[in-house]
Amino acid sequence: MPESNPHSTAKVAGHPLHPMIVPFPIAFLVSTFATDVAYLNTGDPMWARASMWLLGAAIAMALLAAVLGFTDFLGEPRVRRIREAWLHMGGNLLAVLLAAGNFAIRAGGRVESAISPTGITLSTLVVALLLFNGWMGWALVYKHHVGVADTTPETTMERVRAR
Repeated sequence: MPESNPHSTAKVAGHPLHPMIVPFPIAFLVSTFATDVAYLNTGDPMWARASMWLLGAAIAMALLAAVLGFTDFLGEPRVRRIREAWLHMGGNLLAVLLAAGNFAIRAGGRVESAISPTGITLSTLVVALLLFNGWMGWALVYKHHVGVADTTPETTMERVRAR
């Protein structure tokens, strides 16, 4: 009998929580980059304030996603043997640290002036890291089947037809 897939340990009713939460910090961080670009193109301070709020929301949600990701990473020994898991974790930690640094620079009362060149540079680096981290995350799912339910020999369509 084949070995089962590495299971998620942070789950509710069998559904892994980490992949449910990660779209939020990703969307907030990409939107931070977009609002930084909007500010640089328009000079409208509303975009600078939006970037600040988005960064704060991204960091909060990223911390939640990190707790869930660490739970999966530490709870399933097979995951720790996967190279992509280490790269995914390290890349995400770096992205959150860069975002936190970006937030700290802006929080010093320089919301608008911090965007160019430091803020936009950090936002760009974070988005580039997100692309890499997403690639590693999908490798965990599609290549290593982390968090994927074990399957039966019959396909889903065969089960539907049998009803």
